[in-house]
Amino acid sequence: MKLESLHIPGGLRAEGLAQAEVFDITLDEGRVASVLPARNAVARGTLISCPVDAHVHIDKNYSVREVGPANGNLFAAIGRMEERRAQWSVEHIAQRMERAAQQAWRCGTRALRTHLDWTTPEAPRSLPAFEQLRERWRGRLELQFVSLTPLDVFADADAGRRIARAVRQSGGVLGAFVFRNEGLVHKLGRVFDLAQEHGLALDFHVDEGLDADATGLRAIAQLTIARGSFRPRVVCGHACSLSVQPAAQAQDTLALCAQAGIHLVALPTTNLYLQGEWDATPVPRGITRLREAAGAGLRPVLATDNVQDAFYPYGSYDLLETFGLGVQMAHLAPAGDWLGAITTHAAAALGLSWDGRIGPGCPADLVVLAAGDEYELLDPQGRARTVIRSGRVLEQQEQKEQVQ
Repeated sequence: MKLESLHIPGGLRAEGLAQAEVFDITLDEGRVASVLPARNAVARGTLISCPVDAHVHIDKNYSVREVGPANGNLFAAIGRMEERRAQWSVEHIAQRMERAAQQAWRCGTRALRTHLDWTTPEAPRSLPAFEQLRERWRGRLELQFVSLTPLDVFADADAGRRIARAVRQSGGVLGAFVFRNEGLVHKLGRVFDLAQEHGLALDFHVDEGLDADATGLRAIAQLTIARGSFRPRVVCGHACSLSVQPAAQAQDTLALCAQAGIHLVALPTTNLYLQGEWDATPVPRGITRLREAAGAGLRPVLATDNVQDAFYPYGSYDLLETFGLGVQMAHLAPAGDWLGAITTHAAAALGLSWDGRIGPGCPADLVVLAAGDEYELLDPQGRARTVIRSGRVLEQQEQKEQVQ
């Protein structure tokens, strides 16, 4: 299969490619066989690796009709989900998870990390539903999970050990919801201890609010640095409070995050919806300091977060739509330079085997966008795409599977 005259954004090109903007690409046996300067240097579209969604919640998506929208109130949404969760069977959760996977797959996503609400030492019903989903999609869509536990639960040492043990046995990532907790550093230290004891990566919901005194991100960075030779892969999502802190304080925190090697994930849809007052048009946008993070040496990520639940009653698993909103909210320009936020940077945050850079020998899991340049990336026509899985156009691949 040959793809002709496609622009490959600079950040997505593997080392060693010829100096060019537009390329002809040959695919063979599920891999990229060659990437050469195009004979026709006028781009017919843009080629990216299949996106990676680093932060979602498929355990509660599509539930807004049951629980209602929270209209900007984060803790009201948490309470509603807590009330409703006990009524959901494994089968009910599994159906909604499958719907999410199907949509993400057809939009081009190749890997997805979901947080599972885990509020007690006992594993939630969503865990077996997720494990079933992961098995069904094995070899097609890489699925990861994070235990999303209120940080205060880790004050009970036995509860923390039970959660960490179950996460390790199920092949997951240890997580916590961190927001202005009493004894913050001590409780975070326990989470890091558990990660070290069980060999787990960490993924935090942190400072998800517009409170300048929320400094969980800084504490996580300091603890990561202090771990020395044991430095787990640490992902931090939200960090909204960073946007309302004094610039010097925020820059200092970001410098610590860069030193710690933290992966920072911004969630444009949910935080735009939740982090502003609803009695007037909100001025704060809720998104963290992405441009400053990049300037400090971090590689920021954009992800979907919630879809049609109390936290965000709209949306879909089309990561390119999230990317477009993030570009507008955070004034990310040139837009093409930020495509790593949903490809290469996200792949690094999840520890994937392929970094998402396109070159000879890489997997032929690609998306051809109609956009000829960065100015069309946010255009609905520019986002029109052809999804390629293992070297075959997705529709052709599905037709072949149906015949077999």
